[in-house]
Amino acid sequence: MMDRNVQETVSALKERKLILYPTDTVWGIGCDATDEEAVKKVFALKKRSEAKSLVLLAADLDMVARYIKEIPQMAIQLVEVNDAPMTIIYPGAMGIAPSAVAQDGTVGIRIPMNDFCVEVIRRFGRPIVSTSANISGQSAPSCFAEISEEIKAGVDYTVDPSLEKTSTGKASQIIKIGLKGEVEIIRA
Repeated sequence: MMDRNVQETVSALKERKLILYPTDTVWGIGCDATDEEAVKKVFALKKRSEAKSLVLLAADLDMVARYIKEIPQMAIQLVEVNDAPMTIIYPGAMGIAPSAVAQDGTVGIRIPMNDFCVEVIRRFGRPIVSTSANISGQSAPSCFAEISEEIKAGVDYTVDPSLEKTSTGKASQIIKIGLKGEVEIIRA
């Protein structure tokens, strides 16, 4: 079943569609993170200001390295020892849809601890957007049943809800890391 869901999800992403999918944390709205038109659809669906950046998911550090000018050494060390969902805000984003990048040129990327997400991203070959499946300002849904009908109706493809069993239901920690080793904890 997972393989069929992976194939269908990758097909939807390649067709520039918005997806609703379970991550290692909460349900996410996603799309190709390099496709500006698709990213703008995510902002519209969430009714979110484009001044706020989005979290992306990458399959591994090699993929992160293709979209960041230089990965800080501290980030590599954190990824290697990490045992909980962690989003790192990296400096020097490149090749990402402009509206997915913060005004200071940074981008938040998480390597998910979830086989489904990793396999989708690996087969797709590019990072995907992973923003919580809610209207901006509302609570992030911890499970599929909590996602609003507006969000469900606003996406093009929904992954089988039974795959949510590996989700924690809690948002990831967020850490911003600079090239000189500066560390700022945004969300613990």
